[in-house]
Amino acid sequence: MKLFDVYPLLDVEPVEADGCLVFDRQGTRYLDFYGGHAVISIGHGHPHYVERITDQLGKLAFYSNSVPISIQKDLAHKLGELSGYYNWNLFLVNSGAEANENAMKLASAYNGRKKVLTFNKAFHGRTSLAVAATDNPSIVFPVNEGAEIVRFALEDFDGVEAEIKKGDMCCVMIEGMQGVGGIIEPTEAFLKHLRRLCDETDTVLILDEVQSGFGRTGRFFAHQHSFVQPDIISMAKGMGNGFPVGGILIHPKFEAKHGLLGTTFGGNHLACAAALAVLEVMENEKLIKNARKVGNYLISELKEVTEVKEIRGKGLMIGIELGFPVADIRSKLLYDKHIFTGSSSNKNTIRLLPPLNITKKEVDEFIQALKEVLQ
Repeated sequence: MKLFDVYPLLDVEPVEADGCLVFDRQGTRYLDFYGGHAVISIGHGHPHYVERITDQLGKLAFYSNSVPISIQKDLAHKLGELSGYYNWNLFLVNSGAEANENAMKLASAYNGRKKVLTFNKAFHGRTSLAVAATDNPSIVFPVNEGAEIVRFALEDFDGVEAEIKKGDMCCVMIEGMQGVGGIIEPTEAFLKHLRRLCDETDTVLILDEVQSGFGRTGRFFAHQHSFVQPDIISMAKGMGNGFPVGGILIHPKFEAKHGLLGTTFGGNHLACAAALAVLEVMENEKLIKNARKVGNYLISELKEVTEVKEIRGKGLMIGIELGFPVADIRSKLLYDKHIFTGSSSNKNTIRLLPPLNITKKEVDEFIQALKEVLQ
């Protein structure tokens, strides 16, 4: 048997990692400026993270969610403390797609509607409803459960307002900062406009923070830069630092009922241990502050690179826009300079999502390498 070939694979096989570095089978050192789509939040192989998971393995690795699991409560408490959503509720799942799927299901159960408003260049996951809500014309997939997807250009004030005011919208789903779209941030004015419209029509506002959450932009969630409070927040990726875990934060106005949502592996002991370790390291090492500080430094250094046409993003979620396709530049960065970077649906954009514990030293190494390959 062989693997089903649906992913283009790089000619690099990492076998070890430490902090912001990964090493292949030949012992070649690589600087990780991508972190597996923003998954690596506290760095590879952090000792506290390893200890937490190892300790949990020695106790109980998994049991179904039909029994009380105290570490789930510990995780919920710490998450509320660090995110600022103290009195909200937490539902744990396994991935960002599952988080968004359950967010939309919960919204539909709340107001009985089926219509979902999303935005161009959005990416919300790979389950059936999440795929339907994602702007990807190459994928044709039936929308499940009778849902209807309506999509608009980001920050189309008039079109969005007219659509929501029809009064039949179940929810609006928007990313705190678009990742796959090329690091595009909705303005504070637009998010506040959405909040007002949703309040007026009893529409649920869902903030997809799967990629932009957990300190990535210099605040716990990207939407907190705009001082807007949604109704549901979806999260995953950096939540487990590589361990599969996701979840939704749920406003207290939603009433929980047995059987309303479900998951087999969501909230298992190992996933909770991983997520709790991430939060503890973020708090103890002040990684959100570091994301702001080092992110600002990275942006300031990028501004000195002549070939860079535009820099988008905040913290350590940055898009570098060049005036030409970046595939060749990314290839040279990887194979000549041994630095991992990311791409986006915009072929002219390099995506940077390094671990939140990265330092100015690694930034300087990246900037020097970028200048050299651009020359």
